[in-house]
Formats: sequence, structure tokens, C-alpha cells
Amino acid sequence: MKRIILNTLLLIVSLSASSQLIRTEELEEYARERYGNSWVKAAANLGEKLKLDKNNSLSYAQIIECGDKTKEQLYILLNYWVSSSFNDANSVIQLNDKESGTIICQGFVPEIASNIGGINTYYINIKPIIKIDIKDTKIRVTCSVHYYDIERSNGILLYNQYYDNVSQMKWAIDKCYPFTKKDSHKQSSSKALVMSHAYCNVMMDMIEECVVNGLVGNETEDW
Repeated sequence: MKRIILNTLLLIVSLSASSQLIRTEELEEYARERYGNSWVKAAANLGEKLKLDKNNSLSYAQIIECGDKTKEQLYILLNYWVSSSFNDANSVIQLNDKESGTIICQGFVPEIASNIGGINTYYINIKPIIKIDIKDTKIRVTCSVHYYDIERSNGILLYNQYYDNVSQMKWAIDKCYPFTKKDSHKQSSSKALVMSHAYCNVMMDMIEECVVNGLVGNETEDW
């Protein structure tokens, strides 16, 4: 079932844009299929299984066996994947060290959750860090979300003219539901967790698909 959902998401992504970016709407569709329509209930279930790391960040790690592919082959393949998966790979890549076999990227997913309420309107964005360590025949993928980025819109009416004042802040994940029960933003915190969890899992699944089966599925050494 997981493979069917992933393949469906890959198809939607490939048809939706020239790049293979995961748009927020597509990610939400995937999250609803996997975890249901109640964000609070889904977050509560995840909260029973997930533990924040020592930095109080969401962090996921997976070791992926890659058959007989060498470190160099995997490095080239993963650079190909990054350049195909993001609109501007140069701005996404934070570190690309062939010798050590390490690639670090920072993604951006806007408006994974929001609260639309006049002067109390805000949007939650995330900037996940994807770290790939490469060895002969295997890779280790780590996906982390350190905090929620908040854009708050505080509109004011002055002399019959409306002004939109946007401020930015960060929410510590350990201070958000379900990692704390007292959260005045429970609904949006719940959705932010589920969407972040879904994003990291999708990205690791896509990377696994790339290194195991190839980026387009038909790459071979015989050409």
C-alpha cells in the first residue's frame, strides 16, 4: 500500500510541474491518505511513537542498501536527483563534498499549516535539512526539521486604509502539541507535525527509489 501511495505521489508531482518539487497541496493529499483527516488525532498518534532528538528537533534516519553501486556512482546519482528535485539546486545545497561522500540540502515547504483569523492570521513554513552520507553499496539519509517558521500577519486599519504588517518568528517543536499538552495553537501545531513527518518520509522514500531503481527507472551501464 505504501508503494502504491508513493507511486501515485510521484506521478502527481511529475505531472504538476517541470521540476519534481513536492508542492504543499500534494503533500497534504498524501498526508491525509496516510494519516486521516483529523490532524489532532494523527498528531497524537505520532506523538506516542516519535521522540525528538537531543536538539528537540524532528529527526529521521534511514540506512539504504544500494546493491553493488560504488560510492562514486551513488554520489553522481544523488547529485542528479537533487538537481532534478529542486527548482534551484545551487541554493538548496548547503554542502556537497565528494571526498567525504556528504551532501546536505535545505528544502522549503511553505504554508504547511495556517490560522486564518483576521488580525491573528499566521502561516507555518518548514525548512527541512536533508543529509546524505555515501559509502560503497549504501547510503545513510537523515531528514530533520529544527523548528516551525511562522509568518504572522497583523493587519491594521489607519485613516481608512488597511496595512498588512508581516512579522516572523520561530516555534520550538518541543513547545508545540503533541510534545506539550498546553498549546494555544493545537490545531495548526498538529497539522504542522503531520505534514513535517510526511515530508521527511516522502523524501527518504524518493531517495531510496532513486538509488535502488534509478531516477527514471531505466538507467543501466549497458548503453
